[in-house]
Amino acid sequence: MTRFILVLSLLAATVAYPTQVNASTMPCSLIIEPVDQSLRNAKGVALIYKVQLNPPSAARTNISILAVHLPEPSSYGNYDTYEGFASKPGEISWRFKLYPTPEDSPSWVGRIDSITAEMRKVNVQVRLSNTRTEKLGPSVLTNNVQSCD
Repeated sequence: MTRFILVLSLLAATVAYPTQVNASTMPCSLIIEPVDQSLRNAKGVALIYKVQLNPPSAARTNISILAVHLPEPSSYGNYDTYEGFASKPGEISWRFKLYPTPEDSPSWVGRIDSITAEMRKVNVQVRLSNTRTEKLGPSVLTNNVQSCD
């Protein structure tokens, strides 16, 4: 009988407080790994957090990306830049420009501040892009966010 009450209590606590069972709170960070394993030095990081924009409005989610040691985009063909790309497959996606820093082997950085969707099961990527045609190319770095609330 005591075991039954204990199990029932644990079950009630799990149902009553589900956020504590699936706890991952903002801000979150994510290491973005190379798709091509021969790019040993290429890495990236995504920072995900809530921002309050001006003029005051409801909080939005920001995704900021820093990617380092990427090859020149043109080494992959008809591409001249990189873009950040995040998506909830089958639901919504966001793309945003990454800008090179002034070094000979630049780091690539960028952000988007206007996300209102929940950050669950989101894929974050650094992808090749052609600014003239606005064509998005394949992913170079990628990883998944399971939950960040």
